[in-house]
Amino acid sequence: MNYLNRYIPLLLVMLAFAVPAHAMPDSFADLAAKQADSVVNISTTKMVRGQRPQGFGFPPGSPFEDFFQDFFQNMPPQERHALGTGFIISSDGYIVTNNHVVDSADEVLVKMRNGKEYEAKVIGVDPKLDIGLLKVDAKGLKAVKMADSDKLRVGDWVVAIGNPFGLEQTVTAGIVSAKGRVIGSGPYDDFIQTDAAINPGNSGGPLFNSRGEVVGINTAIYSRSGGNNGIGFAIPINLARSVLDDLRETGHVTRARLGVHISDVDKATQEALGLKTREGALVPQVEAGSAADKAGIRAGDVIVSLDGVAIHKAHDLPIRVARHAPGDKVKVGIIRDGKPRTITVKVEAMPEENLAGNGTSNAGRSKVRLGIVGEDLTPELARSLEARSRYGVAVKQVMRGSPAARAGIQRGDVIYRINGETVKNRRAMTKLINTMKPGDVLRVMLDRHGDQVFALIKLPKSEK
Repeated sequence: MNYLNRYIPLLLVMLAFAVPAHAMPDSFADLAAKQADSVVNISTTKMVRGQRPQGFGFPPGSPFEDFFQDFFQNMPPQERHALGTGFIISSDGYIVTNNHVVDSADEVLVKMRNGKEYEAKVIGVDPKLDIGLLKVDAKGLKAVKMADSDKLRVGDWVVAIGNPFGLEQTVTAGIVSAKGRVIGSGPYDDFIQTDAAINPGNSGGPLFNSRGEVVGINTAIYSRSGGNNGIGFAIPINLARSVLDDLRETGHVTRARLGVHISDVDKATQEALGLKTREGALVPQVEAGSAADKAGIRAGDVIVSLDGVAIHKAHDLPIRVARHAPGDKVKVGIIRDGKPRTITVKVEAMPEENLAGNGTSNAGRSKVRLGIVGEDLTPELARSLEARSRYGVAVKQVMRGSPAARAGIQRGDVIYRINGETVKNRRAMTKLINTMKPGDVLRVMLDRHGDQVFALIKLPKSEK
């Protein structure tokens, strides 16, 4: 007996250390009960024109083809319904969801756990982060608590509550499978990957940590069947918070930027610059007059940190900059001539982007879609692009598969004439293409690094 008494304390200590620090909870029931009132179901209604079913009617060129085309085009609009999820972020009725849940909806209806329904107003959306902010006329609502998603670790427990397939208040649990996932949805991909079951209808719903705090917004799934395969993706709540204030105050997002072009550091660059690793974002070009230019960042610099946070690859930089507002001062860590240094940059506002009809705001929206992002040509931009034109729209981005992409339009081109008419700026271009109809062909004159280029952009016959 004395022998056992001597070793019992030691055995207890050993058992204590053998217990995992973050063991699986016995139950998520308390979490689900406490957070249920903060999660809402969202249903949307969109009016769509009648479309001819694929394969229905007569072959192209048939004398009856025009008849059936007119028949379906003249059908009265029909209602299309969709379901999603959202969560309350303030007691006075502000609700977060995904942009793709409410995009182009004519009516948004929010249903609370107690069965009350409210017609919601879309305050603003951010398509790049896929975030939408709604407002309902209600008081005393229970808002969620938000966590610091940067502290989330791979292997941590997470819980999703949502509306999959219309099944209200469905609770699923899993772990964080990975962080910083890039799935090709946009320039700010930084997803949390989880194996908590997420299905259609969960979009826009909250992803909670084990303490019942929101760490992400459930947004996408990887699936070949349309159902859950154990791979879901959520927007980190820290990234979402960077735009929610803008959406609440102005209805749109004004992003910050440095004004540099960046690329990953490859092996040849590493050797040429004498770098110890391939970490960081190479700066091959600094835009004249930009925030980076004014602060002294030069082409050839390698950005390795922003505000002390390491930049491992080029994709990391815009994500970190996106968390700041125009006018903020950031400390940019660089390597120049093999030596590290820190430069303070006062970030500037990103120019208003024009997707030629691909945006979500009705104000100034084009009736046809070219599929480009452009900005007004300035003297400084003209010099950096080696353009001889002194006016026009400089192409910053061409959307893959768009009419502009099929016509061979490239980043850096300057559009200065369409159908023989001068294009002074984006406003003029939008006004001009608003006069076009689906199926029209645009005769476009471009300045490509000083060379004149002619292109034909054929507009799609119908908008999708």
